Amino acid sequence: MRRRTTLLLAAALTASGALALPASPASAAAAKLTGDFNGDGYRDIAVADPSATVSGKDTAGAVTVFYGSASGISADRRKTITQATTGIPGSPEMGDGFGDSLATADLDQDGYTDLLIGDPGESVGTDIHRGSLTVVWGGASGLGSGATVQPAYLPDDGCTFGEGLAAGDTDGDGNPDVVVGSRCSAQYFSGPFTRTGTPAATDHDHLLGTTHTAVVGNVDGDAAAERVMLPGRYSNDPGGRVYLDNWNGGRFSRTELTGADGTTGAITDTNGDGYGDLVLGDYDDPSSDKPGGHRGGQISVWFGGPTGIDPAQTPVLIDQDTAGVPGSGEKGDQFGYSLAVGDTNKDGYGDIAVGTPGEAIGSEGNAGAVTVLLGSAHGPTGTGARALNEDTDGISGAAEDGDAFGSAVSLSDNNGDGKADLTVGIPSENSSGCTWNAHGTSVTGSFYICAPALGLTGGYTGVGTVLAP
Repeated sequence: MRRRTTLLLAAALTASGALALPASPASAAAAKLTGDFNGDGYRDIAVADPSATVSGKDTAGAVTVFYGSASGISADRRKTITQATTGIPGSPEMGDGFGDSLATADLDQDGYTDLLIGDPGESVGTDIHRGSLTVVWGGASGLGSGATVQPAYLPDDGCTFGEGLAAGDTDGDGNPDVVVGSRCSAQYFSGPFTRTGTPAATDHDHLLGTTHTAVVGNVDGDAAAERVMLPGRYSNDPGGRVYLDNWNGGRFSRTELTGADGTTGAITDTNGDGYGDLVLGDYDDPSSDKPGGHRGGQISVWFGGPTGIDPAQTPVLIDQDTAGVPGSGEKGDQFGYSLAVGDTNKDGYGDIAVGTPGEAIGSEGNAGAVTVLLGSAHGPTGTGARALNEDTDGISGAAEDGDAFGSAVSLSDNNGDGKADLTVGIPSENSSGCTWNAHGTSVTGSFYICAPALGLTGGYTGVGTVLAP
């Protein structure tokens, strides 16, 4: 059984709204490339295993970072971080779930990307599963010591502070800000941060209540990225509510996209007009309790513009029954369970990787698949779409019942060639989890690694449950 976790996706946008990709390793280093923990000009990838056994403690959690290079990522350039790692606050405990959410940003503005790690199961004092948040600082040698980011408002038992994370400059002051989700409230932290993990300012949002997921990205082309809050499903809104927070006149204003459904999200410029577009995943099947959506799941794309996202627009809807999209929509596929965005073919349009961990491959149920949808001048369509799974020639392993290939996806240029590379989490592979990484979306020369090779052993581990950036 795979553990359901929440992945918060924050796209690093240029002024045009497309994903920022390096022209060359040298220029990327000077530009403080988002996702580059060691400042060498290549994006790195963090792979979380919140179910990992650490120091004999089940589900304590671990995060392994693979550093990018001209040849991409490899097993030789990696570091595994747990609460037993020297310099990392806290200690591993059963049920912590260290790594249940991840986000990246240069919080202290020193030129190196830092890694935020959510630990929602952490117990603090007598508060069980109160949750905690750790920042691990980047540097010339990669990720090193860390600090605890204290909550803006002290959560109670079961609040799971750190359940969701997103980061970006949401107020236009040039410093990255952080959104933290929990079952009790959303909390906001304004940068820059000191090395003790202290932000410049904090705020919390009890009115919103439970916030499982958030997305940060620029949809209107101004200096401030927008916050998209995804609190989850409600009895009177089973498709999942979607709120857009925009910084204007020194404060945030909130708009509900009443026609939108989704519990996962990402932002990228899919049509090349210079404005980020919001991609939402609505992966659950329609039912009597949830009449909306599409059998097997669907995604919707809401286009940005000079005034942001018009709530009255008709979004683009894509599912496995859309012309050109491989496969067909079947009950339990979970198309849209995970999302990632980036330019995979260097054409200037943002593409979308859609995880479908419930997809059956042949007779193997819940083996999982990933579909890559290409952007165009008209936005994403089924034209040129490609589906990948563990039975695809060139991908290691084999599609097996319950593997859940596609439970997490990432698109990040790890080798500096200007094309976003696809990484896929396979948390139930061989009952311990594996991660697969491609050059772009090509299977040639791809990289595949599983829990034992990372030194993660002891029952179900779940490598690849969460990915960042």
